[in-house]
Parts: sequence; C-alpha cells; structure tokens
Amino acid sequence: MSQPFETLPTTPTADEVVDKAFSRAARAGRAKGGVEAQRSMLLTAANVVSDNLENVVTAWPDFSTLDPFYVDLADAVVRDTLDPVADESVDGPAGRAGVDALRGHLNEVGWAGRKAGEIRREYEGRLAGDAETARKLRKQAFARIADVVEEVGEDLQALNEARDALRTLPDVRPDEPTIVVAGYPNVGKSSFVNAVTRASNEIASYPFTTTGVHVGHVEVDRIRYQLVDTPGLLDRPAAERNEIETQAVSALEHAADAVLVLVDASGDCGYPLDAQLELRDDVAGRFDVPVLTVCNKADRSREVEADLYMSVTENEGVEEVLQAAVAAVDYEPELPYEG
Repeated sequence: MSQPFETLPTTPTADEVVDKAFSRAARAGRAKGGVEAQRSMLLTAANVVSDNLENVVTAWPDFSTLDPFYVDLADAVVRDTLDPVADESVDGPAGRAGVDALRGHLNEVGWAGRKAGEIRREYEGRLAGDAETARKLRKQAFARIADVVEEVGEDLQALNEARDALRTLPDVRPDEPTIVVAGYPNVGKSSFVNAVTRASNEIASYPFTTTGVHVGHVEVDRIRYQLVDTPGLLDRPAAERNEIETQAVSALEHAADAVLVLVDASGDCGYPLDAQLELRDDVAGRFDVPVLTVCNKADRSREVEADLYMSVTENEGVEEVLQAAVAAVDYEPELPYEG
C-alpha cells in the first residue's frame, strides 16, 4: 500500500467554489432567455457547488479501511497541523482527536454539498410565471447557496492545511516487512541505515520532527525490507515526548516487525549508557515485536551486554546485524493460493 494521502488534490476555498459556480451559471443563463434562463442558472450553480464539495470529501481515503499505521500517523499530523480541541469524552491520544477533527471537517463539507442540492430543489419549482419574479427568486437562491458555502469556509481551509501536511509524509509502507531503528542521537542509526541500504534511502520529514526521517530499503533473498530511523521520536524517553509525538510512535508500532536499538558503550554519543539502556527498555516494553540491542562503535567499547556488536565506521558486524534483524522479522511472503 503506497502513501494514501500523496495524491490528494488541492482543496478549493469557499470563494473559489462560489466564483466557479456563479460564473458557470452566468454562461448557462446567456444561452437561454426568460424563466428558463433563471432555472438553468440555478441548476448550474447548485450542481457546481454540490459536485465540487462532494469531490473534496470523496478525494479523502476512508479512515475506517486504512491501515492503522496511517490512521495513527494522520492523527498525529493533523493534531500538529490544526491543533484540534479534543473531545472531552475521549481519553488521551488513543481518542484520535486529530482524525476525529478531520472527519468533522469532511462531514461539514459534505453537508454543505447536500444543502446546495436542497436549495436547488426548493426553488426550482418556484421559478415560474414572469421572468422578473423568477430572477429575484434565483438571486435569493444564489445568496443562500453562497451563505452555505461560506459557512464551511474554515472547514475547507482546515482540510487543505491537513492535505498539505499529509501528502508529503515519508512513504513508509506497513505492508512491507519493516525494521525500525531506535536509539539516542549520535549512536550511528542513520549511518547504519545508509550502510545496509547502500545509499538507496530517502530523507523526508514528519511535520512535528525537526530532523529528517530516514527510510531505506534493502533486498534479502528477493524480499524487500524497509528500515526506518525516526530521529525526534525514538531517540529519547517516552516521558519527554509530547502527545503528538506519542501518537506518531503508536503509528510506528503498527508498522514495525522488528526493532533495532543501537547503543554506544563508549559514551562518545554524549549520553550515559544507563540512559541508553533505559530507552532500550522503554522501546522493548512498547513494541510487541522482537527488539534487538546492538552495540555500535564496538571497536571503541564493548562494555555492555547486547545481542549484537558492530562498528559501522569499521564495517565490522554490519551485515550480521542486518541478517539478525531479517531473521527476527521472520517474514514469509504470501504464496498464490493453490486449490
């Protein structure tokens, strides 16, 4: 499954929707005369509004069918982008206040599209008799339609802001076997990802992180594995993460098939070994997948009990760590059904 928000179109503003509807209505009215011209203008304007607002709603994926990884990640992004007010009945990050707010905006826009259709049907039958009366009624209908669109102007703006943030997310694919790389800054996480993926990785950003998310891919036995290093999220204790970052970590829990926690026993990274191991324990307690402790910079110090030892700079043990991670994932591709 590719990134589901990547192809979201730009959301029009309320003014753009109204201008488009009324300009097309004016052209439609010029092609006819009398009452029929007014009826054609009403039909055109209402349909343009209904169609454009419906297209805004249907362009978004159905969150109930999305992989939980994308739902949790979208929730974190929307919270960071729109700063929605959480429903008081929802307790904590699991309430997905961001996605709930997004659904609320989509519901409001959908309502406006349907309301434009209701106004059209209400006035369509009244456009009869003399042309001047029909013109006044049509203008009245136009004013009501414009008011309805203006009423959801902030919803359209919010959807476009969310769209801008979501469509540029890193293309992490939860349906591919995924190895998450964690550990304090400067322990060699990105260097390891670069080494095993042979510079085939991409760097992108979540809106709420200050540094790039590294996503690399490597093929082992014809199976493509993705390695994800998320600086700003899994490089410090849970107590130091805010609610948005915690929700983003929840998304990673859905995607991860194994976790490598890199530690630096030499202390060159600038963090005490005890703190690094506490972070390792925090990650192990949160992720319900195999978690391997990897001592990097082992050419400088091996004074820590770890599952694996390596030195990325010296190219020692790097391949062994990759193979151990692959073994921990224990991925078996789905074979075609044979009846």
